[in-house]
Amino acid sequence: MVKNSEIINQLNQISKNTLIETLGIKFISFTEDSLIAELEVCSKVLQPMNFLHGGTSLALAETIGSCLSMTTTNLDENYVFGSEVNGYHLKPVKEGKIIAIATFIHKGRSTQVIEINIFNEIEGKKFKNCFVTMINRIVKKDRIK
Repeated sequence: MVKNSEIINQLNQISKNTLIETLGIKFISFTEDSLIAELEVCSKVLQPMNFLHGGTSLALAETIGSCLSMTTTNLDENYVFGSEVNGYHLKPVKEGKIIAIATFIHKGRSTQVIEINIFNEIEGKKFKNCFVTMINRIVKKDRIK
């Protein structure tokens, strides 16, 4: 059985030289039904008005949601594809760190539904700044040419 810390290490390792590393996303915690990642808000993830770019939040959400589904399948035989992502930006973020928490709503063999909540902390208070739902498809590798 793979330990939770090993899964975190594996996810951070396979993220090298990808958009995940470019954005600075780091996986920090995993349980059987949830995954947590963080991202430092810095100039490379801002939009021109110096707030966190909404696309950054959605990329973080799709990353953590897809990776949560990856933990449930045999990756030698299957691919995980995000097929739908719906995001709701609730509060702007200017600085600090954002934390994304992905949890399963439905954990099927071929379709999975994930809820992702993204928070930031200001002066010790936690604020939800984005809420995302995501549908993932688990597809046999031999079906993709």
